[in-house]
Amino acid sequence: MITSEMIHESSEWIKKQIDVQPKIGMILGSGLGELADEIEDALIIPFDKIPHFPSSTVEGHKGQLVIGKMEGKVVVAMQGRFHFYEGYSMQQVTFPVRVMKELGCRGLIVTNACGGMNENFQPGDLMVINDHINFTGANPLIGQNLDDYGPRFPDMSQAYTSTLREFALETGKKLGQTLQKGVYVAVSGPTYMSGAELIMLRKFGADVVGMSTVPEVMVASHMSMNVLGISCITDMAIGETIEGITHEEVMKVAAKAKPRFKELVKEILKSGNESLWVKK
Repeated sequence: MITSEMIHESSEWIKKQIDVQPKIGMILGSGLGELADEIEDALIIPFDKIPHFPSSTVEGHKGQLVIGKMEGKVVVAMQGRFHFYEGYSMQQVTFPVRVMKELGCRGLIVTNACGGMNENFQPGDLMVINDHINFTGANPLIGQNLDDYGPRFPDMSQAYTSTLREFALETGKKLGQTLQKGVYVAVSGPTYMSGAELIMLRKFGADVVGMSTVPEVMVASHMSMNVLGISCITDMAIGETIEGITHEEVMKVAAKAKPRFKELVKEILKSGNESLWVKK
């Protein structure tokens, strides 16, 4: 069980290593962690050095915290993340988000690589997440509520901040990027879905499917953080015509989308004012 004391110990340990206060947290998913390499005056801390942090075990996830400045904003970025399918509890998976809030972050940008179930999408597209479906079979808020961070029964109807979503779409237009928007459904993994499962999930109303993001967003929302979710669609997961996919293929498509992804996130940070990241 994650406790307030553990969160405090981790955040205090990190604070002793830095002389800045991060305002925006970033979780960089499969193949997208290269953005953190562009953080200026960066302090890099491997996850396994931080008290109570798990270790990332997935290819494409460097497994380190990067703290510094990007486009004039002080950020803390997870270069890689933890997943439920790695054997960690949901509380462990979302622990870094708690620590980010304790460090001073008011907003969170969370990214992922995912499969597209909407036939109007194509591999390489970037999608702004409007909403989500938690189909993992678990919830990171089960257990004793951390009253200092949020209520026992938090509302998830506005988990993805509307002003940030609109700003991201406007920024994409300014850059000449066509961004998709839609619903992300999270499954536990680590298996890719069967055709029948994909058809079911699409009928539920999901546009893309992945194995992350939702737990972190639920915890961020519990703590009243403003959240922007961006998905990189790496393959088409159409149940009727599914041909199968490997993690290597996912990484390959994510790599092709990286320049547009980095351009988008950096412009959002550069152009967005402070009020975008503060819950009203």
